[in-house]
Amino acid sequence: MNDFNQFVAVSDFATWPEKIQHNNDALRLFHGRGQCFAGFEYFSVDYFAPVLWIVVYRQPEHPFWLEFCAALARYFRDKCSAAIVQSRYRESPATYCLWGDIPKNFSVKEGAVEFLVDLNAKQNIGYFMDMQPTRLWLAERAENARILNLFSYTCAFSVAAELAGARRLVNVDMSKGALQVGRENHRRNGGRLNDRGEDADLKFLSHDILKSWGRLRKLGPYDIVICDPPSSQKGSFDAVKDYPKLARRFRELLPEGGDVLVCLNAPYLGEAFLQEVLESHCPDAEFIERLAGRDDFPEQNPDRALKVLHYRLKPLA
Repeated sequence: MNDFNQFVAVSDFATWPEKIQHNNDALRLFHGRGQCFAGFEYFSVDYFAPVLWIVVYRQPEHPFWLEFCAALARYFRDKCSAAIVQSRYRESPATYCLWGDIPKNFSVKEGAVEFLVDLNAKQNIGYFMDMQPTRLWLAERAENARILNLFSYTCAFSVAAELAGARRLVNVDMSKGALQVGRENHRRNGGRLNDRGEDADLKFLSHDILKSWGRLRKLGPYDIVICDPPSSQKGSFDAVKDYPKLARRFRELLPEGGDVLVCLNAPYLGEAFLQEVLESHCPDAEFIERLAGRDDFPEQNPDRALKVLHYRLKPLA
């Protein structure tokens, strides 16, 4: 059995109040999912100013959880307006407050950018903090670029690229609701959308990527393609079966010298899986690098962690 004193020792819990002081950016305080803290792999703790956000993936041990929640209240109740727990180990995920209330119309900060989140969502809240380094990578290359954002979800990549001066942005996702949040993310960050949510060079397309490529080709070519699909989502995408279908299309969408980011967050598929897919189904793509993750997301095994690989299209022979 793991006790709270052991958790304090491995998690640097005593430093958490100092970390959040004067910090408005989203921050991961504890990344148990990285398998670096034996016995505490089943939960994570984030700070979204001024809220603590705790996600639990299995039933916590009762004595530990009582001490942990009491310590959170003792050290953070005067610093955080709410502490919210999302339990994902139940058949239907549940969300409850240790104190405070779940805020509405809430956004998280990432430098000068803000993204809407729904802290009452059944699972994903609309924002993936671990993709911050990838958004920074994109912002450094986005000026005057034409960018295709596949599986765009709430369009965080697109927002980062627009603020960095991208020329054209095409977001594609099957979820109309996610794309609507994406439009609002653009508006909140001073985007180019008019009052009707329209712009000739900022598109939000809701269709099945695997079945419709004609319009994407027509809107191209693109300088950068970002491909960040779910690992396995019934009726939408299965990485093992469907990633090769995507890879075969990259040459149609990118000119020589075009960049593609292939992303995967499946712990059961390592970096070699993506490399084999690209080697077999897009042999013109040259591997450049794997992008580094955030320091506050430590991982024992990189193959289980988020994988973001950068490829570049070689000249045609």
